[in-house]
Amino acid sequence: MILLNIGSNLNTIKGDRLFNLRKTIELIKLENIKITKISSIYETPSYPNEKKPKFLNIGTEVECNDTPRLLIKKFNKIEKKLQRTRGIKNQPRTCDIDLIDYNGKILNSKQLTIPHPKAHLRNFVLFPIKEISPTWIHPVLNKRIDFLIKKLSFKLRNEITKIKE
Repeated sequence: MILLNIGSNLNTIKGDRLFNLRKTIELIKLENIKITKISSIYETPSYPNEKKPKFLNIGTEVECNDTPRLLIKKFNKIEKKLQRTRGIKNQPRTCDIDLIDYNGKILNSKQLTIPHPKAHLRNFVLFPIKEISPTWIHPVLNKRIDFLIKKLSFKLRNEITKIKE
């Protein structure tokens, strides 16, 4: 099982945050990556500066034969197509694709860490994943997703909103 988190908190010249999520899904499919599950859309404040635009996030489960490194290259290409610019850490962005889990693989290198090193701390990752994979277990922490959500602060558990399209 390969789990991704896709987010957006800036509009592009072609559309808004919701458009960006839909377009990202479309572009992922064009990379010969099969999307098997997609969560609802969740909205959260921007982190760490809550004054920045709010994020929309979705979790997805995908299937493919690509290596994790090749997936990241494909995701970077998609982010660039959606006008993502890299600069200041945690700056607002049109598209952000994170590889959360790759078949339970554990990898820690300068280029890539799997599972995503902060996945267990992020409401916008955990809630969508719980929806599409309610029995997921964090490969490093060996903890169920319900446990990880309960460990989030009260604030983080309550500032996330499932939205209707």
